[in-house]
Amino acid sequence: MSASVELQDVCADFGSFRAVDNVSLSIEAGEFFSFLGPSGCGKTTILRMVSGFISPTAGTISIGGKDMRNQRPNQRPTALIFQNLALFPLMPIWENIAFGLEARGVDKKTRRKRAEELLALVDLPNAADKTVAQLSGGQKQRVAIARALAVEPSVMLLDEPLSALDLKLRQHMRAELRAIQKRTNVTFIYITHDQGEALAMSDRVAVMSHGKLQQVAPPREIYNQPATGFVAAFVGESNIFSGTLASRSGDRGEFQTESGVFKGRLGPDIGDGAKLYVRPEHVKLDAAAINGNTIPVEVTDIAFEGNFISIQTIDATGRTVVSETRNDGTASVPDRGTKLFASFDADKAFILADEAKNQPVAAA
Repeated sequence: MSASVELQDVCADFGSFRAVDNVSLSIEAGEFFSFLGPSGCGKTTILRMVSGFISPTAGTISIGGKDMRNQRPNQRPTALIFQNLALFPLMPIWENIAFGLEARGVDKKTRRKRAEELLALVDLPNAADKTVAQLSGGQKQRVAIARALAVEPSVMLLDEPLSALDLKLRQHMRAELRAIQKRTNVTFIYITHDQGEALAMSDRVAVMSHGKLQQVAPPREIYNQPATGFVAAFVGESNIFSGTLASRSGDRGEFQTESGVFKGRLGPDIGDGAKLYVRPEHVKLDAAAINGNTIPVEVTDIAFEGNFISIQTIDATGRTVVSETRNDGTASVPDRGTKLFASFDADKAFILADEAKNQPVAAA
């Protein structure tokens, strides 16, 4: 059975330092939910509070509708997978998986049977009698997941479990983790600083900075409709223009910069210090100027990135403006020194405050 997790006005203080600042959100039962942010933003502290290893300074945490205050880690319906996996090298794989069952007094025959069922679930059907040293990095990850599932948790907590793997294996394990979560329907709460992991696997993502939630939404919304400048800059790449809000009308505004006045969509809580953000893939380069958000530029560098080509340009103020185009065989790549016009649609430009001033509304 999966369970929901609810945080209500949760804070965590370490002396005078506030690691988690008034976080409130609801994670649905059976959801793959990720906390995304840089080191020190508070995401791992939240995971440890949910697991019971740290107590909140203020606020409440509920799992399956039950308040977790005064509930020790072993009394909670959770299982935690650490970065280092903590497998036992002298035990065969099936005993590693069944370790928690042995601690609960389950007999050996039943433990072995359950371990083999879980090995089949994580696609390691013939690994029961192998040792940890005989497994690859990805296989060890699967064993750690199987061991956590053996105690039948309602909530699985994963603290950057793929960080030690190479790129290809991380990409493969993303798909494996997502598939395992869907097969078991256990609630997964995943901690990462890797935006690719969070966007590829999650039903929803919470982006954090300095202990505060910046945005909680499905991955596409996080990327395509960032709520703050921090989200726009941390998740993906952005061209960032400093300036001032010149005018506003409804959810649209005009933004005055050294490079010109540009129209864009207004984010929440716009005030002094707002900036304009445009994704490189939304910047088009043309030989002639068009109406709207257009800047005369000169091509300074071309970077081949495999599946896309990054074209760097500068405008008259010396500002770098980056455009990206797909490497699909039809892309026209200009030479260095070519003078062009960079343009972007007002619907794809966002005028955003640096960070959230109020608790963001968590999209379902």
